[in-house]
Amino acid sequence: MLTVLLVDDDAEFTEVACTIIEFLGHEVLTAATLGEARDWLKKETFDHVLLDFMLPDGSGAHLFDELDALPKRPRITLITGHPSVKGVIKGLCGPNIDYLVKPIQREDIEAVLTGKPKVAEDTSEKIEKHFDLLIGESAPMKELYKLIERVSRTSANVMLLGESGVGKEVVAAAIHRASESEGPYVVTNCGAFSKELIGSELFGHEKGAFTGAVGRKEGVFEQAEGGCLFLDEITEMPIDMQPNLLRVLENKVVIRVGGTKTIPVNCRVVSATNRTMEEIAQSKVLREDIYFRLAVFPITIPTLRERKEDIPLLAKTFIEEFNKDNGSKFSWQESQLNTLQAYDWPGNVRELRHFVHRAAIMSDPTKQVIELPKTIESPFAKKQSTAPALQAGRTIEDVEKELIYATLEKVNGNKTMAAEMLGISTKTLYNRLHAYGDLVKED
Repeated sequence: MLTVLLVDDDAEFTEVACTIIEFLGHEVLTAATLGEARDWLKKETFDHVLLDFMLPDGSGAHLFDELDALPKRPRITLITGHPSVKGVIKGLCGPNIDYLVKPIQREDIEAVLTGKPKVAEDTSEKIEKHFDLLIGESAPMKELYKLIERVSRTSANVMLLGESGVGKEVVAAAIHRASESEGPYVVTNCGAFSKELIGSELFGHEKGAFTGAVGRKEGVFEQAEGGCLFLDEITEMPIDMQPNLLRVLENKVVIRVGGTKTIPVNCRVVSATNRTMEEIAQSKVLREDIYFRLAVFPITIPTLRERKEDIPLLAKTFIEEFNKDNGSKFSWQESQLNTLQAYDWPGNVRELRHFVHRAAIMSDPTKQVIELPKTIESPFAKKQSTAPALQAGRTIEDVEKELIYATLEKVNGNKTMAAEMLGISTKTLYNRLHAYGDLVKED
């Protein structure tokens, strides 16, 4: 039996956690503030301390030195309320601190108290693929599903915006699938063809139209008749080819290279770019009239760092794919999923998939345990962390303050939502803001 000190100001969470800890056969005492925790540490000896990062009277990290100085140092598990918070504090607190992210299940508490790594639950039958393609249950992904549902009921052209690796082609396929169109789904990359060949790729050509044109060829607009045409990297199309594309979009007909006959075409066009709308406008890589024809319904796909709660689902899916293809039986430990979730993945879903498959290939095929490489970061990926930078000499208060303000900015100042994201009570958030000298009013 262990003696556990739970330090958290969330009364509802504390009640549930105490019930779980007692059910597991351990003794638990509680504190809602740093002051109350210090009082208990003077009177009792603890085997394990479950410690919230943000408390009404300061950060739980302030107890680390005091816990280290005890005759018998207890194990420490830091409780955080959001994956992005965990990513910030991990570098600050060091490798000897365990982490739990709310909401916390019985298995999570049992794993940290026993010191045994928790093997992630096999959810091969539970991970839902929306439109049979997309994975994720985060708020940004649910919003994306809503947009896909709405636009799929129409024939409107869609422009997908998002960083490289976010899955623009998968989203385009999801739009086509959701539309229940009987026509084909055709994909072409506008950046993969020379200026001389892109006309033939898009509009087709007649026999003898140019050297090497030994026969007639249908362009992708004809191939996608009654279905969906996905034009990837649309902003890489040569500017002098864009008037030809505009005529097709406006008149719904194509003229093959070397031909004179107009051919009716009817398909939805989904285009994609890794540039933002502002970049498109400023760089003038796309004519304005083309933009408005293609972006009747623009959709910005969230980055992976904006939906970190989906990382475990994706990692489990990718390892299941690997197991199926290679006859292996690898599974994740909960701590490994936590490590993956704490990273920003500047290469997005594509980078995560590559990392998972690389880790599986490097692991012992006779075992089920995945061996993570020493470093996650890819040499080709430019880190685009949105978390406050960790630098030597920064205080816990600095990190906490920057984290709170960054979260408030993300939710447009809604303190109730910010408190929920940070995993603290609204009262604690108001206390911290008052401590920073902010005069705040109730939402």
